[in-house]
Amino acid sequence: MSKKKYYIVSEDALPDIFIKVAEAKRMLQVGEAKNVGEAARLMNISRSAFYKYKDAVQPFQDMKAGRIITFYALLKDNPGVLSNYLSIFANSGANILTINQTIPTNGCAGVTISAETSEMKEGLEEMMAGISGAFGVLKFEVLAG
Repeated sequence: MSKKKYYIVSEDALPDIFIKVAEAKRMLQVGEAKNVGEAARLMNISRSAFYKYKDAVQPFQDMKAGRIITFYALLKDNPGVLSNYLSIFANSGANILTINQTIPTNGCAGVTISAETSEMKEGLEEMMAGISGAFGVLKFEVLAG
């Protein structure tokens, strides 16, 4: 049996059915739909399409529970940039397990962080958006998780 591979794909690159199935799952989870039939009808998909993809489609923010995720950032080599970057993790409730920073070259340093995310107070997407827009963060991405 071959090992499954997983990919993180931008929403705009996904077929519409995957997005609708993920939304139907969300509706069921929060009680906006009473059952699969209602969720499928509200999303204008068939029940069979829902069942076909329900186990294969998982919104990224739902991956956070009980997970260790490794992030990479390219930061400007300016005072306070690393501290601000780390405070975003701390404020989100992510627990940093490892941190590795390269020696700055050309005014930039690479920082790799592995963090345990099950106790986060905010969604993973919100934390990532905050980091991506933070002062001195030139590049930010998920390496593994």
